Amino acid sequence: MDNILEIVGVAIGLIYLWLEYKASIYLWIASIVMPAIYLFVYYDAGLYADTALNIYYLVIAVYGWIAWKYNISFSSKKTQKKELKISHVAPRQWIALILLYAVSQIVTSTLLINFTDSDVPWLNGLTTALSIVGMWMLARKYIEQWIVWLVVDILSAGLYIYKGLYPTAALYLLYTVIAVFGYMKWKKLMTKQND
Repeated sequence: MDNILEIVGVAIGLIYLWLEYKASIYLWIASIVMPAIYLFVYYDAGLYADTALNIYYLVIAVYGWIAWKYNISFSSKKTQKKELKISHVAPRQWIALILLYAVSQIVTSTLLINFTDSDVPWLNGLTTALSIVGMWMLARKYIEQWIVWLVVDILSAGLYIYKGLYPTAALYLLYTVIAVFGYMKWKKLMTKQND
């Protein structure tokens, strides 16, 4: 049964990847379904940080849908009737993103070490912390999210191979390739939207 769930999760992950590549707002629908499935897959594999991360993915998917559709953020009370545009991370925002990563890494790894039987607490903490940052960047439609995902995908593929989640590892290897093409595609879309 768990293998079937993993296969279904991979299939939805492929749909999600295609929609993200196209910068389609409908990626957020797959972003709700896929984590709901992977909650069970990761928990069963003892990847507790990934399990918790999928709860975050469910929440951020709702925020991402709203942010993309109405061009809103937590820092702005204004909503607009037009879709959020692809943009770059502002220099001052990098400080907040690095801080978010560092806190997420320390908290996640510490929790895994002290409260679980995880045999990969630092690597699982690393991929989780980077994923938190990457998903936030995607929700804000920052082009640099593809670079973060490239690193996450490479590290995650290795982690999933180690844990015996071979279909998921294959999906993340594909994500690695698509991250390169996704960055180039979004760069073209960003140029086109600014013309």
